[in-house]
Amino acid sequence: MHLTKEDIQNTEKIKRLNIINSITGIKPANLIGTISNDGKTNLAIFSSVIHLGSNPALIGFILRPDREAGQHTFDNIKENGVYTINHIHESFIEQAHYTSAKFGRDESEFDKCALTEEFIANHKAPFVKESTVKLGMKIVQTIPIELNGTVLIIGEVEHLIIPDTAMDDQGQIDLSEPNDVGISGLNTYYKLEKIAAFPYARPNALPDFSKND
Repeated sequence: MHLTKEDIQNTEKIKRLNIINSITGIKPANLIGTISNDGKTNLAIFSSVIHLGSNPALIGFILRPDREAGQHTFDNIKENGVYTINHIHESFIEQAHYTSAKFGRDESEFDKCALTEEFIANHKAPFVKESTVKLGMKIVQTIPIELNGTVLIIGEVEHLIIPDTAMDDQGQIDLSEPNDVGISGLNTYYKLEKIAAFPYARPNALPDFSKND
């Protein structure tokens, strides 16, 4: 199959949406937790979380403020400047998926989707108790993307919570250990399996790739 730009534009809306959301491959599956200044919690699933740098530790994600989930998340982050990023594990995929439903401002996805709020000292936003890999974030910059009305949210890591058994002495994290999942498109989930680990790549230390022939 070969689709040109014109073919893609002429494809039926839902099919086009599924194609373009899937073609980038497996994406990280995360729940972003926020809270308003009057104490209303919000939880929304995102597959757009990206690494931006390690010193300082910066992580970004893309949201659409013109949609309810994105609007509630964005409004809460703007109000108090903090949020959480919680990995989704195989044990609660279904609950996580349904946080994408269009709940009202006064309805908490934690309650509606049977997930548990968890708070720690010195961080106002709620974590997901069921998640064992999670980050407490503080917003440092927002970058509007005028082409499609999205916003890049850039945050700095203030708290990192992870099982001791998932990290080795070099800081490598095995995401298969806590049964992390990934997302393709908008509603298809995949298991993560560790299949290889290689040393830092240097030009003068290449393997003999001819052995693979």
